[in-house]
Amino acid sequence: MDLSTRAMEGDLSRLKAITRHENDKGTRQDIQNTFNEYVALYDESKGGSVEARKSKYTTMVNQFYDLATDFYEFGWGQSFHFAPRHKWESFESSIARHEYRLGHKLNLRKGHRVLDIGCGVGGPMRAIARFTEASIVGLNNNAYQIERGKKLNQEVGLSHLCSFIKADFMKVPFEDNTFDAVYQVEATCHAPDKVGIYKEIFRLLKPGALFGGYEWIITHRYNDSNPEHVRMKKGIEIGNGLPELETADHILACLKEAGFEIVEHADLADTGDIPWYHPLASFSLTGILHTNVGRFMTGKFCQLLELMRLSPPGAYATSNMLQQTAHDLVEAGRHQIFSPSYFVLVRKPLD
Repeated sequence: MDLSTRAMEGDLSRLKAITRHENDKGTRQDIQNTFNEYVALYDESKGGSVEARKSKYTTMVNQFYDLATDFYEFGWGQSFHFAPRHKWESFESSIARHEYRLGHKLNLRKGHRVLDIGCGVGGPMRAIARFTEASIVGLNNNAYQIERGKKLNQEVGLSHLCSFIKADFMKVPFEDNTFDAVYQVEATCHAPDKVGIYKEIFRLLKPGALFGGYEWIITHRYNDSNPEHVRMKKGIEIGNGLPELETADHILACLKEAGFEIVEHADLADTGDIPWYHPLASFSLTGILHTNVGRFMTGKFCQLLELMRLSPPGAYATSNMLQQTAHDLVEAGRHQIFSPSYFVLVRKPLD
C-alpha cells in the first residue's frame, strides 16, 4: 500500500520513526532524557521559569521538536499549524488554503527569494512554492527536522525551489536587504524576544518588502485572575515549547518598535464555519489520528511498545504531554481566550 496517496490526515508511515526503527533516528538524543530536561524548564521546583525558558530558548525548542516532530507528522501531517475551516472543506484543504492565502497576501511570484522563519519539515514552504513558484529558504534550528524536510523536498521534486538552512532565527546568517519577502507560520511564538526577532526580520528584508504570518496570541477574553484561564495558558505553553504567550496588542507594538509599518492585521480564528480546534475535538475516520480517540490509541500503543521494549523510554510520556496540550488547546479555543491565527502583514519602509 502506498501510504503517500491514502485519504488520511496525518502520516501512518511515521510510526516507524516514533518507535525509533528508522535509520535517521540513531543520532538523536535519548528520548527520556530529552523529555525530562524539557519539562524541567516549566517546573518551578527545578528552576523553571519564563526567564529560564527565554534564556534557553534554543535548547528548549530543539528539545521540544526532537520529541514532537514524529508525533506531529503521524497525527497531523507535514504542516504543523491550525487553520479556520469552512463548510464542506476538508481538513487538508483548509491547511493548504491557509498557506496559499499567505503567499497571495505577500504577492509572491516566480523569481522572488523568500525566507520561511521556523519552517518545520517544510510543509507550508512546499505548498507556497508550488502555488507561487517563488524560491524559498526554510530556516530551522532543529537538525532532525531539516533532514526530514530535505528528504520530503526530494520526494516531491521541489528541491530546485525549496531549501533549508540551520540557524538561530534571532541571528540569521544572511546579509541585510536579502529577501523579497519573509513569512512565518505559528513559529515566532517560540521567540524569547519579539522585538528582537522582528528587528532581525526587518534587517533581512529589502526596502519596501513585506513580512507576514500567523501568530499565537492570548485574546482580550483572557483573565489572569481566573485559575482555569491560567491553567490552560500554561498547558499550551508547556505542550508547545513556548516561553510565554502574548496579546495581539503586544505583537503589534513590537512590530512597530522594530520599524515596520502595519499593513493589515486580524484574528482569523473565528472566521471559519468550523472552529480551528475542531480536528482535535471531533471524531472522523480520515482524521482519527488527531482526535481524542486517535490520541488515546496512539498513547496506549506507545505504552505497549515501551513495555515490550520495542520503542525507547519516553515515547509514552511524550504522547501524554501532547494529548494534554491538545485538550488545553480545545478548552482555550472554546473559551475564546487563545488564537493560533492572528494574521499580521507589515512592510519595511522604502526609506
